[in-house]
Amino acid sequence: MRNDLTRRGFVRAAAASSAAMAWLGTGGVPTVFAAQADKPALLGGTPVHQAGWPRWPQWQQSWEPDVLAALRSGRWSGAGGGGRIAQFEAAYAKLLGAKRCVATASGTTALMVALHVMGVDAGDEVIVSPYTFIATYNAVLAHKALPVFADTDPETLTIAPASIESRITDRTRAILPVHIYGLPCDMDPINAIAKKHGLAVVEDACQAWLAEYKGRKCGVLGDLGCFSFQESKHIASGEGGAVTGQSDQLLDRCASYRDCGRAFGSVKGSGYFSHGLNYRMKHYQAEILLQQFDKLLAETQRRRENADYLTAALKQIPGIQPVRLPENSRPVWHLYPFRYDADQFHGLPRAKFMRALAAEGIPCSGGYHEQYFDGALDEVINSRAFKRLFPPERLNAYRDSFQEMKGNKLVCNTTVALFHSMLLAERSDMDHIVEAIRKIHAHSEALAKKA
Repeated sequence: MRNDLTRRGFVRAAAASSAAMAWLGTGGVPTVFAAQADKPALLGGTPVHQAGWPRWPQWQQSWEPDVLAALRSGRWSGAGGGGRIAQFEAAYAKLLGAKRCVATASGTTALMVALHVMGVDAGDEVIVSPYTFIATYNAVLAHKALPVFADTDPETLTIAPASIESRITDRTRAILPVHIYGLPCDMDPINAIAKKHGLAVVEDACQAWLAEYKGRKCGVLGDLGCFSFQESKHIASGEGGAVTGQSDQLLDRCASYRDCGRAFGSVKGSGYFSHGLNYRMKHYQAEILLQQFDKLLAETQRRRENADYLTAALKQIPGIQPVRLPENSRPVWHLYPFRYDADQFHGLPRAKFMRALAAEGIPCSGGYHEQYFDGALDEVINSRAFKRLFPPERLNAYRDSFQEMKGNKLVCNTTVALFHSMLLAERSDMDHIVEAIRKIHAHSEALAKKA
């Protein structure tokens, strides 16, 4: 089942009334008892969740004076930096514990800037996570480089470090791990592999604002980190992005490249301009982002609390497997995913499980599918440019490697996810989510037989 991969397609369902539920627990871990007599909504029963869910993105009227002042200033373009863009860059770097931040036009352009600065060029290869939004490997393709997929760990939904080294060739330039859904990758082994082979590490943290790994924020764990502020994101400005890191030299190059190659810091060029493109953020976008820091901190805490509550309850339900996190890490839950085992639900297909859950007033998504079979990569590797850059045997082997992603195939076929704004709802709404899944499990045999 293919879903809206931008996370904006979740339906907001309303149901007639709610069913009863009792929570008993010890040590803060709830034990859930579904009302076994209640029919699932798909079988004519009463939906669990009566109301809608928090809408996204959210606007606050208190932001308007400062945003209006930015618009009235007449300085909208980010050419030359400074102003509100510089204020945002300093504040976001401080928030993450990064030395510097360079604002960009989008998360995609942040990735393109970072890959360029780390030396990725035509004919190179970059090892990437396959379970991600297509922008991750589109950024690699834009450099006329090959996005080589390592496999996905089904327990974490992130790149499996053990699968990386076998993908390295003499053309490999960088590793591009993705902290998908705000779930931190296991970065220590990834960085160790990169160091061993002399490779750059660019973090795709586009869904991982404030996520942590072993006491440090995602986005400062590799050479450079990349973020998105598109409107589905936890801190949003419609579009927008950022590159973060700890190296002044690398970030000077990022700042120059995103600003048409203008001289910046240590980057002087042979004249006024060096090589670059226009990937700039606008000042009023920066102002919108500056308004949201306290909101981001508060909502991140709320999402974590509700996600922890859900995880404690859902792992008690046969056939529902919450994600495993790396040791000493803290996710931020851009989506809240779990793996669904149809065998524990009398063979109820995932698509029908999701329809049953939506009928209970709980919108959900199947997450990402195996996008490398969509044809976009075939189009690229059959292009004149890639045929000139790579020998036929390499492109044939590359295409064949798509069949090797057994872990990713499993993840794509079994994941169910809830949108992050649902985690901003009340604790009683988390009860509804668990109650709905309990109800579906209790009646899964009848649901599986329903046409």
